Amino acid sequence: MKTLITVSILMLAAAFQAEAQSLRYPDTKKVDQVDDYFGTKVQDPYRWLENDRAPETEKWVEEQNKVTFGYLEKIPFRAQLRERMEQLYNYPKYSAPSRKGKYYFFSKNDGLQNQSVIYIQEGLNGKPEEFFDPNKLSTDGTVRLGASAVSNDAKYWAYGLSSGGSDWQEIYVMDVATKKTLTDKIKWFKVSGIAWQGNGFYYSRYPAPSDTNKKLSAKNENHQVFYHKIGDPQEKDDLVFEDKQNPLRFHIVGTTDDERFSILSVSDRGKGKDGNALYVRDHKKGDKQFKPIVTSFDDDVAVIDNIEGDLLIVTNKNAPNRKVVLVNPDAPDEKNWKTILPEKPEPLANVTTAGEKIFATYMKDVAHRVYVYDLNGKFENEIDLPTLGTVGGFGGERDDKEVFYTFTSFTFPPTIYRYDIASKKSTLFRAPEVKFNSSDFETKQAFYTSKDGTKIPMFIVHKKGIKQDGANPTLLYGYGGFNISLNPSFNSLQIAWLEQGGVYAVANLRGGGEYGEKWHEQGMKLKKQNVFDDFIAAAEYLIKEKYTSSEKLAIQGGSNGGLLVGAVMNQRPELFKVAIPQVGVMDMLRFHKFTIGWNWIADYGSSENADEFKALYAYSPLHNIKSGVNYPATLITTADHDDRVVPAHSFKYAATLQEKYNGSNPTLIRIDTKSGHGASNTKKAIETAADIYSFIFYNMGVTPKFELKAQ
Repeated sequence: MKTLITVSILMLAAAFQAEAQSLRYPDTKKVDQVDDYFGTKVQDPYRWLENDRAPETEKWVEEQNKVTFGYLEKIPFRAQLRERMEQLYNYPKYSAPSRKGKYYFFSKNDGLQNQSVIYIQEGLNGKPEEFFDPNKLSTDGTVRLGASAVSNDAKYWAYGLSSGGSDWQEIYVMDVATKKTLTDKIKWFKVSGIAWQGNGFYYSRYPAPSDTNKKLSAKNENHQVFYHKIGDPQEKDDLVFEDKQNPLRFHIVGTTDDERFSILSVSDRGKGKDGNALYVRDHKKGDKQFKPIVTSFDDDVAVIDNIEGDLLIVTNKNAPNRKVVLVNPDAPDEKNWKTILPEKPEPLANVTTAGEKIFATYMKDVAHRVYVYDLNGKFENEIDLPTLGTVGGFGGERDDKEVFYTFTSFTFPPTIYRYDIASKKSTLFRAPEVKFNSSDFETKQAFYTSKDGTKIPMFIVHKKGIKQDGANPTLLYGYGGFNISLNPSFNSLQIAWLEQGGVYAVANLRGGGEYGEKWHEQGMKLKKQNVFDDFIAAAEYLIKEKYTSSEKLAIQGGSNGGLLVGAVMNQRPELFKVAIPQVGVMDMLRFHKFTIGWNWIADYGSSENADEFKALYAYSPLHNIKSGVNYPATLITTADHDDRVVPAHSFKYAATLQEKYNGSNPTLIRIDTKSGHGASNTKKAIETAADIYSFIFYNMGVTPKFELKAQ
């Protein structure tokens, strides 16, 4: 039997190697484009692929997809894997309820609906009624619900719609009582919330381009704030704020729950500033102009609530792990700030108010802890959580008697709890029923040593009882940037990986927010190489501890994580069998020239700065692909409507990899259509995940075994 199994595996390995060697990639023309960066000449032969709407680019996309999907369709277990993933995903998914006036709102997805449906009910025990079903907006589910907000009097609901995965949205308004959509329509809405005040709301947008057919990658400039009065055409909206002298700034206005204050947050990330300035208007006092609270861009500062005319603010100013202060808007000098929640050794991940209480979520070794304080900062109690994991919620109104929160972890599906403020007790409100046995799996947290001696945490999830014999297929995921933390969270599609004996590991790299702003700064700009070193060390740890081997190790990351995968497979190609760079930032010399890419200069630096150019050029995935190197089997993923990380990054990267790599491993690009920076509907999300796992298993020589459950 052992001999037969060995022969079977060898035959499968030979089959996919032969398939890879027989691949013929589309011919990609080259142009004579050379740029000069501080005396360094850099060739860019695939510059033409940046024009994502050009007919020749669209033809190239079609030809690449023909090769990629031809390869994927020959994987014998692909259809079964997709079917199993559909089963795992097919369970009712609820959001926690939120209250406005007499109404409670929540969303529900029956299982495989492309989008969740919003429901409304009077009182918590009222009968739920369908309020808005975005699935009815398009036959293919690619018109999606985006930003939304209910007015404080619960009379109106404003909501945004996007098409084909784009970040651009159009805003509409519905009468809550009648569920009828009004005539209001807002265009060119982007990087904005909806902030109600009186009979209208604030929003941010960009000026309409002179040519509405401009290519997807056009740079976004001059972010403006408007106030829209219900019933008016957009042309009559009041321009509240703009700054033409600084076109690469974000300007976003919010309001306090009582609508007394409107708050203007301004960021200048295009100039490398990582914080934001803050200005307010006190409408009770009749302010006509925004008054400064913080004018520098060195620190993060955000208003949580209005406490009797003073502003409750969370900031990392002189507090890398963040603190909460009370600020008098008429005397905003820092010396007058009153500390409500001082900085702790653990980062403050989130803070909200409801029911005259402060709910503060802290992060200890990437797991959440939640504490309740009165509005003066006096500690009252900790909220007990089920296990190590991630929690969200606790928002509400000043007169709420209860709040809701959702808890999750890698094998703990999102579960909603109701917290009674008076009794300080949590009760189960709604638990999902997912078609898997969570007790079959376990999660460990390891701390490994990176190249410079820094201890890095990593979660490792797998079936109970696996052998650490170096033979387990292992998927290592990372991000490492923009102060974003990878907390434990549930994804039912990952169960399909774990069921097959796969190990899933998440490395909490520097550049993220797991240990506060100092942790973030250690992975920024000139220190970005730390992130790659951390990820490489994670792979080496998994091999050293015999979870896996280089022949059974895959790496995956999206967006900034796609950059991570691209950089690391260049630096240590022999360490991995498979690489999955998704919607990655691959051209580190030109990222700032497209849409809102300039926003990332605060984290990456800019090729227009001599020292930062040198660092960027040293790791840029596109510019460090070398001939004669045996790269891992690579499946690049992107989408034709990604107007955040434009698909040109992945197009140019794929073309270069296909040009320079002559080995037996496949180097494919999967380009989704009518999708953006993330899948535009449930069907596409499942298809993409199934193709990724199929590609990984196939190139590892692993044949999954399925016991598909009856529905």
